[in-house]
Amino acid sequence: MGPLLCFVVYNESKKSLKFDLGAIIFLQLIALIYGMNFIAAGRPVWIAYNVDQFELIRNNELVINSKEKGTTLFQATWFKPKYVGVQFSTDQKIKSDDMFDEIFNGISIAQKPARYVPFTQVSKMINEKAQELSLLNKYNDPELVWKVIEKNPSATAFVPLKANAIDMTVLINKEKGEVVKIVDLRPWK
Repeated sequence: MGPLLCFVVYNESKKSLKFDLGAIIFLQLIALIYGMNFIAAGRPVWIAYNVDQFELIRNNELVINSKEKGTTLFQATWFKPKYVGVQFSTDQKIKSDDMFDEIFNGISIAQKPARYVPFTQVSKMINEKAQELSLLNKYNDPELVWKVIEKNPSATAFVPLKANAIDMTVLINKEKGEVVKIVDLRPWK
């Protein structure tokens, strides 16, 4: 839009040319800052393992109470999402509040960084809940599944990844207890 406006206002004999070009540059900078802020707010920051699936959590979906703001050990990252585990509170009142938040407000416990634990703490649970790779053939073209598994030979199981637009599949290695890769296969219908 800026270059088009420059062609419209550009006339060397015009006395207000510097002002016009300066105004266009200023408007372009404002639009750039707004766009970057919008992108930063919607960027994925966490891939949280919750009960039996991963959930992709974007920066603008995080729920941080004012009293928890400085206490969480997990701060959002700028570059790529990090893996964390989610643990239910041992306090019965907080646990029931979390449950009601999910049922009535649609706020998953995975959106609350105060409930995050290091990924290594949930690796045993992931191994228990992981599903056999052969199940992917039910929901995807078997030839496509075979190609993906062939490209990722260290994958021994999968866990569903719940995302906003399209749910995907997280391939894992059960022996090493680590994530191999996130792939574009449907984990369910």
